[in-house]
Amino acid sequence: MSDECKGKESWPELVGVPGNVAAATIERENPLVNAIILPPRTFPILDFRCDRVWVYVDGNGNVRRVPKIG
Repeated sequence: MSDECKGKESWPELVGVPGNVAAATIERENPLVNAIILPPRTFPILDFRCDRVWVYVDGNGNVRRVPKIG
C-alpha cells in the first residue's frame, strides 16, 4: 500500500463475511479509517485516501473483494 498510511491496511480474512460485520471489524482494527460499503454495480471515487476502506459486497451483502485502504 502506502508508506504514509497508518495501521492495518488490508483485510483478506473478511472475504465472504457480511459487509456490515466486515465494516465494523475494519473500523475496530484500524480506528483511523472509515469503512464504506459499496453495493454491486456501484463505482467508487478513485482518489487514494489513507482514511477510507471500500468494502465491495455481492448481491447477498457479503464481501466479494479484499477490503484495503484507498
